[in-house]
Amino acid sequence: MNINIRGDRIEITDSIKTYVKDKLERLEKYFDEPNSIDAHVLVKVSNGMQIIEITIPTNKYTLRAEEKNVDLYAAIDLVIDVLERQIRKNKTKLNRHRSIEPSGFVFMEENDEEYTSDATIVKRKNIETKPMDEEEAILQMELLGHDFFVFKNIDEECISVLYKRKDGNYGIINSK
Repeated sequence: MNINIRGDRIEITDSIKTYVKDKLERLEKYFDEPNSIDAHVLVKVSNGMQIIEITIPTNKYTLRAEEKNVDLYAAIDLVIDVLERQIRKNKTKLNRHRSIEPSGFVFMEENDEEYTSDATIVKRKNIETKPMDEEEAILQMELLGHDFFVFKNIDEECISVLYKRKDGNYGIINSK
């Protein structure tokens, strides 16, 4: 697995790199070709909390998890556990949906400090949407751990926004 580690307001020491790499090696057993997989790790500090984000885009899906803890090493352990649970939980769904295309994008959480009270646009992203059905979009959204997902809906032949409702169900907004 190719691991890219970067820090935001924290120096990434050799011991941190080694710990992260050792923990990510636990996930290699779930991939057919682990040497072709890239893992993007972001370590940051905010309000005294150590935050670690790991994103692993593959050719079928994108795994993403983020954890916070006062102790960086505990946060690393937690985020690896979350990723491993995501893989195991969705393994049967992923095998059933071999046609899942890569999402082409990953929404990254932004620092609260970047937002101002004037409610102006502080970031703009262009995304490449991939054609998929609603069930595949739900799976992709769950793997990313987000509350919404933008995709090209092959059933409705439009761009759709899938979102998770407060009652635990899903909603879809279609553009016609």
